[in-house]
Amino acid sequence: MAAIKIKPMRPEDVEQVYLVEEACFSVPWSRENFQNVFRYKANYYLTAWEEETIVGFIGLMAVAGEGDITNVAVLPSHRKQGIGDRLVSAMITLAKEKEISRIMLEVRASNEAAIHLYEKYGFEFLCIRKNYYQKPTEDANIMCWQA
Repeated sequence: MAAIKIKPMRPEDVEQVYLVEEACFSVPWSRENFQNVFRYKANYYLTAWEEETIVGFIGLMAVAGEGDITNVAVLPSHRKQGIGDRLVSAMITLAKEKEISRIMLEVRASNEAAIHLYEKYGFEFLCIRKNYYQKPTEDANIMCWQA
């Protein structure tokens, strides 16, 4: 496996990011959703590269010192290699640099690996959002990180 590099997402990365999203989620964001990320300065997206291929990404939208992690995805073929860990770590570092003091996220209640990863970085369970996810219908755990 080649070394993974974490880089800010660029407009020309949208197609590859969309393909990762599509491979990871039963109800993926559209290409247009990812293109719209660049309309706002307070949207921060990081990509994980293996050579010339994006294998994962993370996104955060920020307003008034608070952020919401919108997406975290790693290609199924590249999971359990620490890529998600590196993406979350890099995003928290970036959030601190941008003076974002609180980050919220939703995660499938059954996604134990992701929940443990978020807890590793200090995210705490807040509440359940019933039937948040579709295909299959599932509750979301709402989690929060504070600087």
